[in-house]
Amino acid sequence: MSTTAAPQAGRPRPRRAPPGRHWHRRLVHRRRHLLRGGGLAALLAVLGPGILAGLSDDDPAGITTYSILGAEHGYRLLWVLALSTVALIAFHDLAARMGVVTGKGLLALVREHYGGRGTAVALPALVIANLGTLCAEFAGIAAGMELVGGVSRHVSVPVAAFAVSALVLRGSFHRVEHVLLALSGVFVTYFVAGFLARPDWGAATEGMVVPSMPLTRDAMLIAVATVGTTLAPWGLAFIQSYAVNKKLRVEDLRLERVDVVVGAVLTGIIGAFVVVACAATLHPGGIAIEDAADAARALEPLAGHAASALFGVGFVGAALLAASIVPLSTAYSVSEAIGAPADVDDTLRQAPVFYGSFAAMVAIAAGIVLIPGAPLISLLFLTQALNAVLLLALLPFMRRLGSDPAVMGEHTLGRGSRLLTGASLAMVAVSVAALAVLALL
Repeated sequence: MSTTAAPQAGRPRPRRAPPGRHWHRRLVHRRRHLLRGGGLAALLAVLGPGILAGLSDDDPAGITTYSILGAEHGYRLLWVLALSTVALIAFHDLAARMGVVTGKGLLALVREHYGGRGTAVALPALVIANLGTLCAEFAGIAAGMELVGGVSRHVSVPVAAFAVSALVLRGSFHRVEHVLLALSGVFVTYFVAGFLARPDWGAATEGMVVPSMPLTRDAMLIAVATVGTTLAPWGLAFIQSYAVNKKLRVEDLRLERVDVVVGAVLTGIIGAFVVVACAATLHPGGIAIEDAADAARALEPLAGHAASALFGVGFVGAALLAASIVPLSTAYSVSEAIGAPADVDDTLRQAPVFYGSFAAMVAIAAGIVLIPGAPLISLLFLTQALNAVLLLALLPFMRRLGSDPAVMGEHTLGRGSRLLTGASLAMVAVSVAALAVLALL
């Protein structure tokens, strides 16, 4: 006779947690175990938000922008990239801190503290910026696949759209994170590119620390685009929501700051290597960037035909990484703005707005890139200048929220952080204003 008690009549059976939540719970328990161990294991437990948000800035739009900067201006504007990287550290650290302390994404905080008017400013700015950037990612996939294997955009773009959608829509949180972190390894190709070009490191160092700016419309446009591609709006929303989704806690803040700084610094270093590769090879010959093949020629004199493949592989890998993260940032933001569930471990039935926003963003961006005659390189570059303009709708919200004790408690921005974020905001505003003035002249 069985000793197992039968369920009592009229009492509902306990609900089993969805498979995704089961895996997520295991992941949280494993991370806490690693944190108790300290050292490298503890750092690996929180690693993710900073690395992914940072490295994803070096997407095809970013690589194209940095290539144009190096090809047209040599080493002269590297200081713009350096300042943009400092601003990236400041605001990614703020975004991650707000996510960990409050347990809420950026748009959720804007909705709660600034109501419908604040949300009506922040959400459209994010969606527009994200759509433009996602178009740039699919344009990068199209250009990269044409460069590597002559694959038509009508094949590569739909396949990529299906792949990134399947990864996020069908995967659990930890599986998505592992795949994205693995994809980030593709950026080693740009380190190779920089060394193969044998740049003038003395001139590069001078360009990094000595500000110099030609007062021309084109120079200002590339400077603004560099700011917009490095400190991208979607990255700010993503890192905060992702820290929430990863279930990071206040005691993780110290290690998460390491994650943020490492991700941002790597972003700047990779961008600098792209700039010096093009400055050393394209700039002396006055070669302009017209398409992805022109950027690949930066390596060709030294690495032969393999250079094009190397550049193309980096281009496609970076695009796939960002094409997964940008719509994820959008899905988080749209869901938070209306108070809907936003968790990668939720099912489609549990979070229809989250997954619907992701799928809609991917479908619209892929459709735009497939329009016959769409100017892919222009799309890659000009969307980054738009990003800088739209930052002005987001950074003030972040700075005010991060300085508010009612939001952050004892973790509000300190004096140094307020000065740094204020200076970064001023840099964005001045660069956008200068571009507007030059455009009217």
